[in-house]
Amino acid sequence: MHVLVVNAGSSSLKLSVIGDGQETIASLELGDPAEQAVVDSMLAFVAQHPDLGAAGHRIVHGGPHLTDAVVVDDHVRAQMDAAATIAPLHDPPALRMLDALRAMNLTHVACFDTGFHASMPDSARTYAIPGEWRERFGIRRYGFHGLSCAWSLRRASELLGRPAQDLQLIVAHLGAGASATAIRGGHSVDTSMGFTPLEGLVMATRSGSVDPGALLWLQTVGGVGAGEMSRALEHESGTLGLTGTADMRAILAEAADGHPAAALARDVYVHRAAAVIAGLTTSLRRVDAVVFTGGVGENAAEVRTAICARLGILGVAPPDRVLPPATDGPVSAPDARTAVLVIRAREDLQIDHEVRRLLAS
Repeated sequence: MHVLVVNAGSSSLKLSVIGDGQETIASLELGDPAEQAVVDSMLAFVAQHPDLGAAGHRIVHGGPHLTDAVVVDDHVRAQMDAAATIAPLHDPPALRMLDALRAMNLTHVACFDTGFHASMPDSARTYAIPGEWRERFGIRRYGFHGLSCAWSLRRASELLGRPAQDLQLIVAHLGAGASATAIRGGHSVDTSMGFTPLEGLVMATRSGSVDPGALLWLQTVGGVGAGEMSRALEHESGTLGLTGTADMRAILAEAADGHPAAALARDVYVHRAAAVIAGLTTSLRRVDAVVFTGGVGENAAEVRTAICARLGILGVAPPDRVLPPATDGPVSAPDARTAVLVIRAREDLQIDHEVRRLLAS
C-alpha cells in the first residue's frame, strides 16, 4: 500500500507518496493552500497515484482530546474545528486540504503535532493562572513539533544503538518555527512551546516568549490592539524583527561582515536556545544526546556550535565533525560525554509510520 502524506502550512503545501519500505515514490511542493489552483494541483497529483490506500494528514493542534493518530470521520472532523481556534495559522489550511480530499476513496488519518506531548506531567503543562481560565477555557501548555520529535527519537535510537525507551534526549527543532523538547522513557516530559506555537524560542518571524507585562503595557499604554499585536508577534518579530530578514543564512553572512543588527540577532537566537535547552535538562536524569533538527538545526553548523559552546556545564562539547549533505549522524567526538546528533526532519515518514501502525491495529 502507498500512503499519501499531506503537510499543509500557512503558506505552502507539501505532498509525498510513501511506499511500503518508507521510500518516497513521488513528492510535490505547492504554494498557498488557500488558492484554488493549489487545491486543483493537489487533486491532480493524487489522481496520478491510483494505488494509494490511505492519506495521512499533519494537523498541528489536536486540542485536549485528539492526541493519537485517528481515522477521520464526521465526529473527529468536528472536534478538529474546535482545536483550530487555538492554532489559526496552522490548522485551517490543513483542514481545507483534508476536506478537499475526503471525497476521494481513501482512508484519512489525522496525525497531531501536539500528540507526542500529551504525556507531559501536570507540573510541566500547567500555567500558574486563575483556575477559571484553566478550567473554563482549557488554558494549558500543549507543545508542538511532536511528529518531528517522534521521528528524532526513532532515528536517535538507531544511530546510538539503544532502545528508544532507554534514551534521555533534548530535541532542538530549529526551523522557521523553533522549539526544544525533553524526552525520557520514550515520551515528552517538557517542551518550550505552550498553549500556541508562539511561546518559547526566538523564531524566524515569531517572538517566542515575551514578558506578559510588556504586552499588557503595550495594550493599555501604547494602544496596541489585539489584531496588531497578533500580527506583530506572529509575523513581524523573531529574527525578522531584529534584522529585517527571517533567513538565518543571510543573518550569519551579514554578521560575518560586521553588521551589528545581524550579530545581535544571531546572539539572541543562540542565547535563548541554549538557556531553554539547559533548563529542560532539569526534567531528565541525564542527557544522552542533544539532537538538532529543522532547517537551521540541520544546516547552520555555526549556530549548533555556538549553542553547544554554552552547554559545557552539561558535558556538551562544541561539535567537531561535518556530515555530508542530507545525512543523519553524530557531529560530536566519538568519546564525547554527551552526543550531539544532526537528524533530518522527516515528519512525512513519521506520519507514514503512524498511519500504517493505526491501520494495522
